[in-house]
Amino acid sequence: MRKLAFAGLAAITAAVLTTVGVASADPPPSSLVQVSNFGANPGALAMYTYTPSGLETGRPVVVALHGCTQSASDYYAHSGWPQLADKWRFEVVFPQQSTSNNSLKCFNWFSTADDTRGNGEAASVKSMVDKAIADHGSDRSRVYVTGLSAGGGMTADLLAAYPDVFAGGGINAGLPAQCATSVTQATNCQQNNQNLTPAQWASKVKAQYPGYSGPWPRVAIWQGTGDYTVYPVNGTELRDQWTAVHGVSQTPTSTQSLPGGTTLTNYADKVQLYSIAGMGHGTAVDPGTGATQCGSTGAYFLAGICSSYYTGVFWGLDKGSGGTTTTPPTTTTTTSTQPPGTCVNASNYAHTQAGRAHQSAGQVYANGSNQAMGLWNTFTTHALRETSPGYWVLADGQC
Repeated sequence: MRKLAFAGLAAITAAVLTTVGVASADPPPSSLVQVSNFGANPGALAMYTYTPSGLETGRPVVVALHGCTQSASDYYAHSGWPQLADKWRFEVVFPQQSTSNNSLKCFNWFSTADDTRGNGEAASVKSMVDKAIADHGSDRSRVYVTGLSAGGGMTADLLAAYPDVFAGGGINAGLPAQCATSVTQATNCQQNNQNLTPAQWASKVKAQYPGYSGPWPRVAIWQGTGDYTVYPVNGTELRDQWTAVHGVSQTPTSTQSLPGGTTLTNYADKVQLYSIAGMGHGTAVDPGTGATQCGSTGAYFLAGICSSYYTGVFWGLDKGSGGTTTTPPTTTTTTSTQPPGTCVNASNYAHTQAGRAHQSAGQVYANGSNQAMGLWNTFTTHALRETSPGYWVLADGQC
């Protein structure tokens, strides 16, 4: 299991691997430091850290998990987290996967031997957190975790397994916690709607630490509507999962338009879903020196908006750093008790012709959510609602 490739990336095409390649074993930049002997390491991971010069005690810790074919060095160089660490004063931990664990260097988010409390890679990450706190006197109540793709899937698993450790999470093109327990299930999770209720999704989280009664992590979810490696439906499922964990409605309390074609839907300030129109598979970055900019482009680091910045603000990392708190700019803010977006009732053929859905082998699927709609003809009708630009969901009976 540990030597198998991440199911989705293995299944896409050889062209992707040719373009990106398996990450090399090049040494990390000098400012990224490897930490040896960080404690129990049942997952056989490597630990790297970035520590701003003169970091004070009592500061937060952010754990950043790279995606498949990537390394700690890649995430250090492109994600923008070190830049924000300098600005807001916190420690960054970059766990690194190895090809001996997974041939594509994916964190094994689909293996119970690695993604559950006290086991494998999840336990290794917990050891890294403990080491960072011990070395720098960090604030144990302000520890956060984020990741891309397989790293995003592992992020969700870590939030479920260690809600007593992580105060917040940032899931980039990731998957719901405990969506899969095998490679076969992993492919299905990546590409298809699992048709679970929010309560069923939440039960997968709560089963990871039975009896836990403390506060649950706040979760920022980032998803491109043009992502066909980890399909956009995963963003909706993550939203359903974590709103239900927090006991809040799946109806957003507010909606905002952000740079890069990004629509932010906020759920009681506990869960945020950032939907980026047309973006493919990757971590969103916005190179530049502006107040909300950070990161640099590269393989699976896509220009548009700096997800790390907005996630950090959501967690409150910009507060208490000696500077002023920055409020992210918005172009539109609305508050509603009804689902947002245009709602259209039409035939499957008409939806496809209008670009609200697409057909494959005579079957129709909603664009964005990829929800199955039945036969491609003029006799089968459905209502579709656009919840963010280019992202359509089934809304029968709602319009």
